[in-house]
Amino acid sequence: MKIKTHSIKVYLVVVCTALLISCKATKTVMEQSAKDSTFITVRDSKFYKQGKPYYFVGANYWYGPIIASEKTGDRERLLKELDLMKDVGIDNLRILVGAEGHGGDSRVYPTLQPEQGVYNEDLLDGLDFLLAEMEKREMYAVLYLNNNWIWSGGMSEYLTWNGYGEVPNPFLEQYSWDDYMNYTKQFHSCNPCMQAFRQHVKFIIGRTNAYTNKKYTEDPTIMSWQVANEPRVLMTPDHEKPFSKWLNETVDLIESLDGNHLISTGAEGKASYLQDINMYGRLHSNPNIDYLTMHMWPKNWGWYDINNEAVSTQESITQANLYMNEHILVAQSLKKPIVMSEFGFPREKESLFPESSIENRNTFYKAIFERIIKSQQKKTPFAGLNFWGFAGFAKTHPENGKWFHGDDFSADPPQEPQGLNSVFASDLSTLLLIKDTNSKLILFE
Repeated sequence: MKIKTHSIKVYLVVVCTALLISCKATKTVMEQSAKDSTFITVRDSKFYKQGKPYYFVGANYWYGPIIASEKTGDRERLLKELDLMKDVGIDNLRILVGAEGHGGDSRVYPTLQPEQGVYNEDLLDGLDFLLAEMEKREMYAVLYLNNNWIWSGGMSEYLTWNGYGEVPNPFLEQYSWDDYMNYTKQFHSCNPCMQAFRQHVKFIIGRTNAYTNKKYTEDPTIMSWQVANEPRVLMTPDHEKPFSKWLNETVDLIESLDGNHLISTGAEGKASYLQDINMYGRLHSNPNIDYLTMHMWPKNWGWYDINNEAVSTQESITQANLYMNEHILVAQSLKKPIVMSEFGFPREKESLFPESSIENRNTFYKAIFERIIKSQQKKTPFAGLNFWGFAGFAKTHPENGKWFHGDDFSADPPQEPQGLNSVFASDLSTLLLIKDTNSKLILFE
């Protein structure tokens, strides 16, 4: 009996030692793999870049593929803007990979998909060129594949393509936003629309870059695929069920097509979900959703008052912190990072002239930037910012703010006053603030 007991003990020691060695070796391999990987990855509620936690202040640059196109774009402007962004530490760009229909008043033109399943080869080439130039500068792209809003066609254009009639454009006097959203909510239960969108997802993710010869699925320049810009549960709680089905099916499709890249939804936060923070949590519980997003618009949400700017700027900061806190708690509960992938703030008196004061904007930006610095120091899930947006060297019409076909694109979508939330190359104080923040984030890596 003693011999048997001794044998068992020896056997257990050998097995346990082997397991410990195996676990240690596995951990070492995983750590080495993370360190060597050029893809942005997620672990322990944080992003990692080459083995180090990755926190960033990036920009929205939705029009990048358009100005990167050879025939209709402006590659000289593109390269200058990429260099400028890189100089101030911006290495994360949120980019639209969509735009549907033939354009029109208050809508993007030219478009990537003028007709269902028909693509503008010049803009596809522009997307390839943009990613190739970003790779040279060690920049990362967040690519969103659809839009809840009419300014780029988006979900409502899929409905038009599939027999649901003309879009009730809320920028026309005869229609309201309720008209538009009641129309658009049909997308999530429109089978031919969803089938066409899935084909778009497969087409883009299956692409090979003509400049680098890299498959998109194997290109580390792409940080993540984003389902859409601000996909929403619209109007009533009963819309959650069809929306959730569409969202999860899309997320799972992307995961099945590309296991290398991260996935996010593109949601505004609870603002996308009838102001219901619990719904926000439910709709981000899919394990294939790698990180959460939130957006913030103090002017649109009534925090900022043009007639009381100094006081309402501070009130905007207070409300912003409360909004961020709510969503960071959800990220912590789901053990996922969270990014504020849109936020904007106007110039003094909502002026569109680039020489107008940006003091209030800088005050708001600085407060948000301080949160990301503290988050990095404390190693919390709040991991990134993409301000809206970088307009670089765009020339606009500040006397009326209108955008017309053929005009330069700025950060503001075509239906909005051009320059309202834009950060231009001439906004040196804002760019210096961004550079200082990104320098501190690198310092703490």
